[in-house]
Amino acid sequence: QLQLVESGGGLVQPGGSLRLSCAASGFGFNYYAIGWFRRAPGKEREGVSCISSSGGHTNYTDSVKGRFTISRDNAKNTVYLQMNSLKPEDTGVYYCAAGYQGIQPMCVMHLYDYWGQGTQVAVSS
Repeated sequence: QLQLVESGGGLVQPGGSLRLSCAASGFGFNYYAIGWFRRAPGKEREGVSCISSSGGHTNYTDSVKGRFTISRDNAKNTVYLQMNSLKPEDTGVYYCAAGYQGIQPMCVMHLYDYWGQGTQVAVSS
């Protein structure tokens, strides 16, 4: 079983950057794909980006391609989400989650078993 804790959220102006971290404790982090999801105000939770257990394969939703980069450091049991050129529509609570998946990860909620509590990101001038 894994425990996940997100950090790095905050308030940033449009065009700014943030780096989110997802720190894991427990057994088997290296075997899990990790996904980042967000819930914008008044909207349902959506997949943002995900990364395979090895870090060799990644996936992004269209709205963040070219702006966000997901990475992982298995030696530190941590996954990162570098967010650049932030827009007001990126505002929301960001969650990381872990699940067993194949080589190419899918950022679909029901494929993930363990979830963090979330970190708030607000993009506003």
